Amino acid sequence: MFKKFDATEEVSGKALLKSSACRALRASVVQQMPPIEPYLEEVLPKKAHVWQIKCRAYGSFYCDEDKQWLFYQDRDGAVYPSLRLLHRYPFLLPQVQVDRGAIRHVLRGADVMSPGLTSAGGRLPEALPAGQVVAVMAEAKQHALAIGRLVLSSEQVRQENRGVAVKNVQYLNDDLWRIRRWME
Repeated sequence: MFKKFDATEEVSGKALLKSSACRALRASVVQQMPPIEPYLEEVLPKKAHVWQIKCRAYGSFYCDEDKQWLFYQDRDGAVYPSLRLLHRYPFLLPQVQVDRGAIRHVLRGADVMSPGLTSAGGRLPEALPAGQVVAVMAEAKQHALAIGRLVLSSEQVRQENRGVAVKNVQYLNDDLWRIRRWME
């Protein structure tokens, strides 16, 4: 999704969030990622200054006081943690695992195909609904290599075993990964 992202061209506006908008963001994050609740004060403190960076074609990014981005919210309202945040708190999202053959393709920005999840090296948890935001793990690796959104439910992926299963949103070393700080 962010394969060719250029912040100088895509950013349409930057603003400091009001406290009410920050509370709404915190509520949305907790609703979509319940395991973050005990750590929410570390990640997104109540009194923190949160920046919203609007992008023309993508949605909004939310950055902390140090201008490091924490969350991305698409136009549908789904909230995604940044990959760096997911590496600090790996339990935030349900995890799917791709086999070794799919790793290089995912690291180039490709979507995750169903056979990569259902083969011997893949892993797909039970009862994940379509539209669920997931962390894409690699076989025999510790950290997530991508964040994506399930196109099909886990049951449909197992039954059909073909086509795109996870739409890739962010992956290691993409243009968003390279942005350390915004607004410099």
